[in-house]
Amino acid sequence: MSVEQKVAQLIMPDISTITPEDVAKYRFGTILNGGNSGPYGNERSKPEDWLKLADAFWEASRTPHADGSPVIPVLWATDAVHGHSNVVGATLFPHNIGLGATRDPALIREIGRITAAEIKVTGIDWTFAPTLAVVRDDRWGRTYEGYAEDKGLVSELGAAMVEGLQGTGPDFLSQEHVIATAKHFFGDGGTAGIDTGDTVGNEADLVELHAYPYRAALKSGAQTVMASFSSINGQKMHGNKSYLTELLKNEMAFDGLVVGDWNGHGRIPGCTNKDCPESINAGLDIFMVPEDWKELLTNTKAAVDSGKISQERLDDAVRRILRVKIRYGLFDLPAPSARKLGGNYALLGSPEHRAVARKAVQESLVLLKNDGVLPINPSKTILVAGEGADSIAKQSGGWTISWQGGGDLTNADFPGAESIFAGIAKQAEAAGGKAILSVDGSYAQKPDVAIVVFGEKPYAEFMGDIKNLSYGDAKPLALLKKFQAQQIPVVAVFLTGRPLWVNKELNASNAFVAAWLPGSEGGGVADVLLKTKDGQVQKDFKGKLSFSWPQACDAYALNPGEANYKPLFGYGYGMAYGEHAAWTKVDEKCALSQPNAENDVAVFAKGQAIAPFTMTAADGKGQRVTLAGAKGKSADGAVEVVAMDRNAQEDARTIRWKAGGSFGFEASTALNPAALAEGRAVRIDFQIGTRPTGPVKLSMNCGANCRDEIDITASLALAEQKGWMTAILPLSCFKKGTPIGMPLSIQSSGSFEMSISSVTLVDDGGETACRF
Repeated sequence: MSVEQKVAQLIMPDISTITPEDVAKYRFGTILNGGNSGPYGNERSKPEDWLKLADAFWEASRTPHADGSPVIPVLWATDAVHGHSNVVGATLFPHNIGLGATRDPALIREIGRITAAEIKVTGIDWTFAPTLAVVRDDRWGRTYEGYAEDKGLVSELGAAMVEGLQGTGPDFLSQEHVIATAKHFFGDGGTAGIDTGDTVGNEADLVELHAYPYRAALKSGAQTVMASFSSINGQKMHGNKSYLTELLKNEMAFDGLVVGDWNGHGRIPGCTNKDCPESINAGLDIFMVPEDWKELLTNTKAAVDSGKISQERLDDAVRRILRVKIRYGLFDLPAPSARKLGGNYALLGSPEHRAVARKAVQESLVLLKNDGVLPINPSKTILVAGEGADSIAKQSGGWTISWQGGGDLTNADFPGAESIFAGIAKQAEAAGGKAILSVDGSYAQKPDVAIVVFGEKPYAEFMGDIKNLSYGDAKPLALLKKFQAQQIPVVAVFLTGRPLWVNKELNASNAFVAAWLPGSEGGGVADVLLKTKDGQVQKDFKGKLSFSWPQACDAYALNPGEANYKPLFGYGYGMAYGEHAAWTKVDEKCALSQPNAENDVAVFAKGQAIAPFTMTAADGKGQRVTLAGAKGKSADGAVEVVAMDRNAQEDARTIRWKAGGSFGFEASTALNPAALAEGRAVRIDFQIGTRPTGPVKLSMNCGANCRDEIDITASLALAEQKGWMTAILPLSCFKKGTPIGMPLSIQSSGSFEMSISSVTLVDDGGETACRF
């Protein structure tokens, strides 16, 4: 192999930025589809499109070289973290936090086998799973990706998932299985609740705690390990030779490959996404470089030519990649569509697979409180309320069809799946009863019992980091109290990616069930909550907490064996039918959860509009479209909005005006007047890609017949290609009345490109000038 061919094996671009022709030309060793990257630019692509593209990439990588040098097929990797979760119609299992509550390694092994089979249907070879994080602070946005706060349980279940995905014995890496990834090595769960943060402590203790599950995963045959975004005592893991090489490869005798995370190499001091020999020298074997692959390819070859990367290190990385490909049998396989399971679409979401997912839901539910209302007689009239009652997207959480999940996904995007309400309604009808869906809890006839399904909105990674554990949505609590006051027995079903402080909700309910993020089979919840037609228990509660449940909203790091371990429900807690625990009202005070009007008010952060704000685009006629996903556009296509990376994956948005139209943020409810008081301002972090070809105005609506605007055309022109900047505009520049909803809008009559990473209401700091 030439140096160019070897270096190409180290490059993993995203399918959203390459074509099969690029693969034929550059011969990348691996490719991936990120959480928002579907075939042909469509994250809702049909399974047939996934397989078609897999064939195209495969054939491109098999094109003979003109010089007769060896042809090395490409490997395609995906984030199938709770089933083949990017693909419409696939079986969606509970997220790992729910699987941890089952404590059932045989079940997890079977889930891995099914996930592998469904991945193979679409022609993909490799999944970035399982996550082996030992989560020690539940504020972390990836808590639900962890099985437990206990290293032993993480180790046991993680190894089982590796065995299910890859197979064991004669079945190891057969055509029914895929390559697994043990991630994120290591310490990702110890960053004090900050995604990609720093895990600090005695290094021997950190290795014993956070690296512990990797030993079992490697013993079970894990072929790849993903380096963590995070740091150990200030040193980024993507550049940590003492751990990637000396610990993992030498001491732990790992002979597979180490893959980076999304541009993780670019976070090393002195590196960029386009150039980082330090990461390869530290022990990384594959760069995950979604967009800047061409420059990284050129710069990495130059680093080899100059000696910054030794030939020995390059050859070691390539050998590791080839070793995994050979073990997988890649050189002997036909095109993806001609493989054993390729194109067998009946396997996607098959009844047999869904039955296993339903069993996982049943076993994952944890009963925290029950005064006797459960199990429910299905022949009664059951009112099912709450925003999660009939939302498959909400019950499935992040990493579902898109990276963040939720957004504009509807039940129609989940063919064959069942919401929690649908599962309850089906069983009630069969028993002669009736289930009524009423999201807001209203009813014409008083029901016999109410079930309120509520919880966290879907999120992934840093988007889910929180400052404290208080569950802040007041609407579900109001529903629970309403039913309680009307003497209607009420069951709380909590959809969540972590334990949260819900003392008020616990006090206001007759029974409380931690349902985690159950996935596509909502009927599994009904199986446990409802009796059979003849009054018997269908399925008992089996779930036990794999994360301690807080009694205080500031109990962030709540782990057995640590100081001040005072949970409301301890690690391993979980009631069953027939068990009775007298309920004593718990303390409802949490100073941290009280709103402070003087704090900054986030309008847009981490790539998302922050409630009560929504992101919108409008055409020249003023027709508005609400934007929720990674990309969107106005009704006429004149304004396009796409996700981009500033400091983290998709944490900003690029807005492209092709013609007249507007982009902005609107509040769905009135804001606290203190947030818009005298001395307040709006701060916008932005950059300008191309200058405006026509007038651009920034405006703010402050109620009926109240609007003002500022011409920002000249300022934007001066900012072209100058990088990221910050503008602070006092609200007094706009105020012609009392601000109510504060829609903030940027209108352009011509074309230009602007990126925004944050919009915040702040104190004006004495700024009085009305200029951008």
